[in-house]
Amino acid sequence: MPKRVPLTELVAGKPATIVEIQAGQGLIRRLEALGVRIGQKVEKVSGPFIRGPVTVRVGNIRAAIGFGAASKVIVEIEEQES
Repeated sequence: MPKRVPLTELVAGKPATIVEIQAGQGLIRRLEALGVRIGQKVEKVSGPFIRGPVTVRVGNIRAAIGFGAASKVIVEIEEQES
């Protein structure tokens, strides 16, 4: 069963799909300019130690997103069957 978490809680190196962006139109447009949009596959490259920027890979693009903005990006990860 898929699990939904904010991008800030995604484990580095684990792929996920963006399913929701809980933000206003201004932030949504800025994220879309970086390639971060609903339906895109995303992989967290590195995360914050203390509320710092989150680096993600979307396709061939790497982007750094501020902690606040990244916490508004909801991703869905597939749970591995054991």
